[in-house]
Amino acid sequence: MGGMGGISEMPGITGTPGGSDSEALATLHRVFGYDAFRGEQEEIIEHVVAGGDAVVLMPTGGGKSLCYQIPSLVRPGTGIVVSPLIALMQDQVDALRALGVRAGFMNSTQDFDERRVVEAEFLAGELDLLYLAPERLRLDSTLDLLSRGKIAAFAIDEAHCVSQWGHDFRPDYLALSLLGERWPDVPRIALTATATHATHQEITQRLNMPTARHFVASFDRPNIQYRIVPKADPKKQLLAFLRAEHAGDAGIVYCLSRKSVEATAEFLSRNGIEAVPYHAGLDAGTRAAHQSRFLREDGLVVVATIAFGMGIDKPDVRFVAHLDLPKSVEGYYQETGRAGRDGLASTAWMAYGLNDVIQQRKLIQSGEGDEAFQRRAAAHLESMLALCETAQCRRGQLLIYFGQEPEPTGCGNCDTCLTPPETWDGTVAAQKVLSTVVRLQRERGQKFGAVQIVDILLGKRTGKVIQFDHDQLSVFGIGEEYSEGEWRGVVRQLLAQGLLAVEGEYGTLVLTEASGAVLRREREVPLRKEPKKPATAKTSSSSGRGKAKAAVAELPESLVPAFEALRAWRAEQAREQGVPAYVIFHDATLREIVTVWPTSVRQLGSVGGVGEKKLATYGEGVVGVLATLEGPGGGAGQGGAASVGTAATGTAATGTASAATASGGAASAKSPATTDEDDHWPEMDAEPEPEDWI
Repeated sequence: MGGMGGISEMPGITGTPGGSDSEALATLHRVFGYDAFRGEQEEIIEHVVAGGDAVVLMPTGGGKSLCYQIPSLVRPGTGIVVSPLIALMQDQVDALRALGVRAGFMNSTQDFDERRVVEAEFLAGELDLLYLAPERLRLDSTLDLLSRGKIAAFAIDEAHCVSQWGHDFRPDYLALSLLGERWPDVPRIALTATATHATHQEITQRLNMPTARHFVASFDRPNIQYRIVPKADPKKQLLAFLRAEHAGDAGIVYCLSRKSVEATAEFLSRNGIEAVPYHAGLDAGTRAAHQSRFLREDGLVVVATIAFGMGIDKPDVRFVAHLDLPKSVEGYYQETGRAGRDGLASTAWMAYGLNDVIQQRKLIQSGEGDEAFQRRAAAHLESMLALCETAQCRRGQLLIYFGQEPEPTGCGNCDTCLTPPETWDGTVAAQKVLSTVVRLQRERGQKFGAVQIVDILLGKRTGKVIQFDHDQLSVFGIGEEYSEGEWRGVVRQLLAQGLLAVEGEYGTLVLTEASGAVLRREREVPLRKEPKKPATAKTSSSSGRGKAKAAVAELPESLVPAFEALRAWRAEQAREQGVPAYVIFHDATLREIVTVWPTSVRQLGSVGGVGEKKLATYGEGVVGVLATLEGPGGGAGQGGAASVGTAATGTAATGTASAATASGGAASAKSPATTDEDDHWPEMDAEPEPEDWI
């Protein structure tokens, strides 16, 4: 996560004061409006406040930003936050200032005079937090500036960017090891939302943090439903998914190529889904405008390459969709983790097909990098393919990949749990595919791709089959018992299992060392049956209630009008101040406000997420909105406030449905699979060839 002041991560902080009189806990309450930490936050914060180094692995929405923000507020001096997210620094600083935190940033977007103002504030001790791009720490002028001020702590956000084998490698991160050498008495905290054990160790080594204490939170995101569907006509499948389950919701759609991004955004817009593209080929002004719209508008869909999303702190992203296969499980987890930061039910949806496997293998073979790099890239892809092809709990496979134990009975909130896939003995089918590849190579000295192999098996006399006399092969027509889509599924799974390989620029199929055992009948080949329609969940997003459907679903019907009135008030405040709406208050906070129904500014102060600065700035406005409405017990501006509000005083969670959801309760996210017969699910024979892979 990019550290938007910890704002979006706070709805899950629950509980009552634990008896600690620590300054960190007092700061949590005074600035952020919560009475208790969650998970390992307190232990991490106290360790850094005491001067210790820390490496923190915590999933998106887990509260990472607090782990460096509070030490920066408690320790003398300014917290220096190293972040690659230049385009988001202004929003990060705005969010902190809304909390009363004195924050600033320095990056290449500022002119000389703007930087001089920030430098003067830092040297005068007038900043609590200063955000820097990593490349600035390679400048002697920046290092000299920092040496003349008082530094509370160094926070290295998105620390996985230091991994040379990772999906977000940034060379400037390698220079950050000098921080410990130049400022040995200043604690450092490195944070990331995704890392395997190997990446974890690489972060520690490359940042030169040998004595750092390591904290690893659970990688489980129980409110996200993971679904992977067989790819047929991906844009139409995506449209059907959005119309059925996420109409009017904000979301991110990832594509591999710029051309696909543009085509998909245009397709969605033409079909009534408001969507904008985002990729490196757009000019900086257009990218900034689209990013700003996504943060500030309800219900906008961004179609993007992986260049978009890191640090995006929008809490109500209801879905993340992939139209192309990610290169690694780490990348997939990082990207899908951008959904549901508010703890409400969200979907991670992906369409996956044979061409994905072929193209990714081709990209590895033709890409830059030495043999070791290609081996690592291939291993990352193998793990991603295993996740796609598993017949086990998909969430469980993710947790195992990151070294954690899953629930032995499954999660109940992924496609393989909702609709367990059937498996079948695909040994004979595998032998037919492999035999066709062998015949072409040994009898004709030829190599072809999957399309030609499938045409031969089906006995199709296409132009290319006739041209090469492939209808004379003994294997011609031996696969007529299966459809084209089923054969493509077989080939895809053989590639995923390492029984076939892709070779060369044209993606021809060749045997592997493991193929021989299948041909000799020494190895069986279990395969998944392709589902006729995907597992889906009847979530609140499919109920057609309009904006904030997931948030509204957490409330009694009698409180919905007040919730919507507060959202309208918040939208007006956000427009006036030029900030995203969640900088004012999160939906989780608004839900708790209407549940408590405070009749005074003092009562509002008991609500989780309302710190001193926000209470002073917005308290009268919130209470004024409620005063114009009929309370849940009847009567303008008062019904139900005493009985509900008294119970909630002094705790961030008591009496609120939202806190229970955000603190990890999966019940609201787990819904039974639908069995509606009219659900649209395209036939599997029409997966298009890739248009562009640049």
